[in-house]
Amino acid sequence: MAQEINLRRLVIKSFHVNSVEWGEHNDVTPDGKMTVSRELLDTLMEENKDIIEKIDIQIIQPGDHDRWTNTMMDIIPVSTKVLGILGEGITHTITGVYFMMTGVDVDGVQTYEFGSSEGNLKDKLFLNKAGTPGDNDVIISFDFLFKSHMGQDMNACTRAHGACDKFIQSYRDKLKKFKGDLCTTRNTYYDTVRPGKKRVVIIKQVAGQGAMYDTHLFGKEPSGTEGSKSIIHMGNMPVVVTPNEYRDGIIRSMQ
Repeated sequence: MAQEINLRRLVIKSFHVNSVEWGEHNDVTPDGKMTVSRELLDTLMEENKDIIEKIDIQIIQPGDHDRWTNTMMDIIPVSTKVLGILGEGITHTITGVYFMMTGVDVDGVQTYEFGSSEGNLKDKLFLNKAGTPGDNDVIISFDFLFKSHMGQDMNACTRAHGACDKFIQSYRDKLKKFKGDLCTTRNTYYDTVRPGKKRVVIIKQVAGQGAMYDTHLFGKEPSGTEGSKSIIHMGNMPVVVTPNEYRDGIIRSMQ
């Protein structure tokens, strides 16, 4: 029988964050401390002043979910490429913290397509699911107040995702420099060919309706928007990704 062939190798090193507090600068350290600052908001607002009225950030500690939330636009992990491209090489990721993008416009219209999720966060966010925070995770809420009608505009929503991505990039830049041997956990994955075995394809249907209901792929960073392409701009045609590309965050869900 022919031997298995490993095409690509992906190593994901996780660094667990134990505390998230306000600080003068955005920072994260290998010993599990993370600080959040509003210092970048003026720059992000200036770059997007034609579409955004205000950006608000809140640190939501575990169990503190009995609070109002605008409709959720995305839940975003913090990961970065250290070596190679998406789907191979080495990725550093933070556990214990997720970003949550939310949005509403100045007229009170929630940023949604087929159904909004505004309300009490404890009733709207299902914890411990694939792609959602767990019971013990901290959530950094990144809330957009759009100008009138901008919360339903595709370009405006894409730019809002880009603004949040720039904020997250300040943590990715720190995370890239972590020494790999200090990681909390390490997992190695291979894209493997098994000659003579069945060939398996998993089909995933993603959103591509327009406005705020979009999906981006092939960004430069895991779950990132810089350099990514909209599935709408690709004609909503089938796209092939490898198992390790999927694991590494090559899809950015934007709804």
